[in-house]
Amino acid sequence: AAAGRQKLFNGTAKCATRHVPPLFTEPGYNLHTGAEIGIDDFQANRGPGHNYVTTVLRALGDTNKIHKYGFYHDGRFANLRQVFDHYDSFKGLKLSEQEKLDLIEFLKSL
Repeated sequence: AAAGRQKLFNGTAKCATRHVPPLFTEPGYNLHTGAEIGIDDFQANRGPGHNYVTTVLRALGDTNKIHKYGFYHDGRFANLRQVFDHYDSFKGLKLSEQEKLDLIEFLKSL
């Protein structure tokens, strides 16, 4: 099951295009506009760079810290399911319900 979840993360869901090991974030230039990630620029424009930083996915299983602030680049989503629903819609991935659940479990295991 774990290998299939990782394959989904790396392939169909396209998560690995921006979230690469070991921290599961984007190396190098990891700043993006709201348009690039399918949201408004409200929070990004509050900082000097006017961009969002690619989120580190390592240790998402530590839910005590994460749930307090929310998920996604600006914490706008209450849970990982909402993140995958957003990306599924924004990127046109056509993920099944099971694939979304598998991705959530994979992220919790990092």
